Amino acid sequence: MKKIFLVCLAFLASTAGSWAERIKVACVGNSITYGAGIANREKNSYPSQLQYYLGDGYEVKNFGSNGATALVSGDYPYVKTSVYKESKAFQPDIVLIKLGTNDTKPHNWNKEQFVIDYQSLIDTYRSLESHPRIILLTPVRCFLTEKNTISPEIIEQQVRPLVEHLAWKNKLEIINLFNLFGNQWKQPIMPDRLHPSSLGAGDMAKKIGRYILNEAKATHSGFIPEGAVQFNFHGYQGYDFELNGVACKIVKPAKAAEGNPWIWRARFWGHEPQTDIDLLEHGFHVVYCEVGDLYGADKAVKRWNDFYKYLIKNGFQKRAVLEGMSRGGLIVYNWAAQNPKKVACIYADAPVMDIKSWPMGKGAYKGSETDIKRMLAAYGFDDEAEALKWRKNPLNHARKIAKAGIPVLHVVGDADVIVPVAENTDVFEKEMKALGKPITVIHKPGIGHHPHSLNNPEPIVRFILKSTGRMDNVCTYAVPGNEFRSAAGWTNGSEWHAVAEDIETALEGKRLKLLLLGNSITQGWGGSRNLVTYKPGKDAMDNVMGEGIWESAGISGDRTQNLLWRVRYGNYNRCRPETVVIAIGINNLIGGKDSAEDIAEGIVTVTEEACRQFPESKIVLLGLFPSGKEKDSAVRKQCDCIHEMLAKHSFGGSVQYVNPTEWFVDSDGIIKDGLYAGDYIHLTPKGYECVAEKLKKLLEK
Repeated sequence: MKKIFLVCLAFLASTAGSWAERIKVACVGNSITYGAGIANREKNSYPSQLQYYLGDGYEVKNFGSNGATALVSGDYPYVKTSVYKESKAFQPDIVLIKLGTNDTKPHNWNKEQFVIDYQSLIDTYRSLESHPRIILLTPVRCFLTEKNTISPEIIEQQVRPLVEHLAWKNKLEIINLFNLFGNQWKQPIMPDRLHPSSLGAGDMAKKIGRYILNEAKATHSGFIPEGAVQFNFHGYQGYDFELNGVACKIVKPAKAAEGNPWIWRARFWGHEPQTDIDLLEHGFHVVYCEVGDLYGADKAVKRWNDFYKYLIKNGFQKRAVLEGMSRGGLIVYNWAAQNPKKVACIYADAPVMDIKSWPMGKGAYKGSETDIKRMLAAYGFDDEAEALKWRKNPLNHARKIAKAGIPVLHVVGDADVIVPVAENTDVFEKEMKALGKPITVIHKPGIGHHPHSLNNPEPIVRFILKSTGRMDNVCTYAVPGNEFRSAAGWTNGSEWHAVAEDIETALEGKRLKLLLLGNSITQGWGGSRNLVTYKPGKDAMDNVMGEGIWESAGISGDRTQNLLWRVRYGNYNRCRPETVVIAIGINNLIGGKDSAEDIAEGIVTVTEEACRQFPESKIVLLGLFPSGKEKDSAVRKQCDCIHEMLAKHSFGGSVQYVNPTEWFVDSDGIIKDGLYAGDYIHLTPKGYECVAEKLKKLLEK
């Protein structure tokens, strides 16, 4: 008895120690932090989902209060709530403050007092014994249309800049949530136009979680130019200075990422800065060297050469990310052509690729007389005839860019009449494709030359992080799902966690021959689960396997990371299945827009986890069912690419990899009639019959 008591004491001591070492995160805010309107907010609010992203090394607490204001004179002041007292007593290591939305109501708003009261809140948390890191969160965009209530305009034009000013003034960290949902209302993300759904809360948690985890890896304090004049760049410390008489700028991240990466803005400083802000959050510096009226001429290239040497001398990474908007495309490509080994990647936005197109207007554009004169002077051309013979435009550098293997992304408005796509990006894209180095182009239908960039810059940032080897593979990061929608095939009112628990209940006390793991396609088998209402495959599997000896553990909307979490923590081996079949990944491809390489790695990670969790079971990996009707469709090509990578992977002896594509297609690669629903993703009852028969043969072998 004494021995058992001592063992218990030791366990409690070790547990207490591990809890004491956890980093405590306090989420301070209003109803958006609280999780108002979110089903099962205890697990689906942004703080709850942040806990999953950060993992066991962190303890995240939700201190959100509905209707709360930063203003002490507001109708529901945060400092008068019980959770405010609790947040201080928590003695957090990190405080995330997200307030300001409710302050914009007409009877609340007072700009000067807002700054005073918000500053007081910052000072109070700073004075805690735990001396926490304070991270300010800008408010998310609001899409309300009613008058005399919360104001989208005040949020954008006053609250956000004030929060950024407070971060800059206090030298605090800041995370931009304002652009997270873009500038177009999406009902699934924000059902009532104000409060994010569980899906929106998941996006918030992922962005905040990535910031905290990435920041933890930072090793460099950041560079400050000597004699510079400080300025505020959206909450970050910016520095104006001159190099050889040329105006330059550097904006410093809160902490620079390992290796000291940087993005080089070529033109139009501060215009549509979303990408720059997000990269600052990832530990990049943002830099600028004035070459505005040089139109990419050799004089501009020389200035950039001098600036580059200065940065490298002061510890910056040797390969730069180049960002060129409009005429900025000229200097970006002309410099890259002369310095290909110094370029990590190029992001060009509505870029000028040929001086004949702009400013000369020898195509669809009428031309700009003022810019033509300046351009001729910058290049030293005697007249326009000499300029027309120029063969060192960005369009002429395709071979050099392709040879250097520089990743390239263009963002263009298809209705651009100033820098027509057909005369610039299209020509360059065709040339790069012919050289075997296709570029990525994001088209904006119906958009002209402005606005540049994307309101939510996530695709651009993802490209840059991927190109620089800094993109974490979310497909391999175990987190729960956050689906909650009527079309998921669940009973009314169900959400992801309830459905996940329903699976565990269905497996309790059984010994199965077959367990099916996956997403909505797998969920469609139905099984004996109570919360699943749509079971088009149940009869087919019952006919082949028999009733009660198989079960479906699929959840609609699941991606590899969600299935990974369920396999790791769901205790599915309670049913000790003879065979486990895995079919996952299509939601990463279509919904998540993850790369084929990342999805393949995610599928492998799920399979390896299944091997650990089901040590006595045979594992059959199907990967993805083919999607897209035609063989040459973009989604089918991606599916095929993923299967090629899976086929090359060396799995353990308990794993049998099977590519199911041939089950569904004819000799021309076209999906056979009757097997798929109209989306060419989900199966019909006939499609389930096909799969059931194929699985039966696999199991018999």
